[in-house]
Amino acid sequence: MLAERRDLGGVPHVAEWAEAGRPLIVRRFGPGEDRDRVPLGLPLPPADGKRRISLAFLAGDFAPYATPTLQDARTAAPASWCATIDLLIAVGVRYGIVPRPFGGLLWQAATGLAYLSDASDLDILWRLTTSTLPTGLLDGLARIADTAPMRLDGEILLPDGAGIHWRELLETPEGGEVLGKHIDRLEMRPVAALRARTRA
Repeated sequence: MLAERRDLGGVPHVAEWAEAGRPLIVRRFGPGEDRDRVPLGLPLPPADGKRRISLAFLAGDFAPYATPTLQDARTAAPASWCATIDLLIAVGVRYGIVPRPFGGLLWQAATGLAYLSDASDLDILWRLTTSTLPTGLLDGLARIADTAPMRLDGEILLPDGAGIHWRELLETPEGGEVLGKHIDRLEMRPVAALRARTRA
C-alpha cells in the first residue's frame, strides 16, 4: 500500500503503524471509492499535524481490533479526568452498558501516542441493545457533564447502527428529530420514538 501511496512517504508514524500493532478506524466511503474495499482511516496525533489519512483495504487484509472499554482506557487519561471517568463507568454499570471511548482518548490508549491536550473533549460511545433510551440515562450524563473538567461528548449507538449525539437527544423537543449517522448514510430520527421508555 505504501508503495502505491507516494503522498505518504515520510509522513510520521505511517511506515511503522502496522508493525507497532496500532489500529485503523472504519470511515465512510468517499465519492467514487471502490466499494469492494473497506474504507479505513489513520488519524495522526495533533503534534504531527492532526492529519486524517484515508486508506482502503480488502476485507482479508486486516483483522478486527478489540476496542478498549472506558475502564481499559482510564490509565491513558489525564489524572484530572479520572473522577469523571469513574462516574461514567458507574452509569454504565447502572444501565448495563459498557461505555467505550473514541476520539483522542481511544487513540491515546490504543497507540501510546499523545492525542490529548488540555482542550480535548472526552468522547464516549454508549451502545444500546434496544431502540429506545433507558430512563434517566441522558439526565445522568448531563449531571456528570455539568461538573466535568472537560467537555463531555459522545453518541448513543442504536442496534441498527445509527449513532446519535447524546446532547442532541437531551435538548431536542419531544416532537423534533435528531440526526442519526450510519456508516453508509445519514437520516433523521424522531425523538419521541427514541424516548418511548422514558415516558413509561
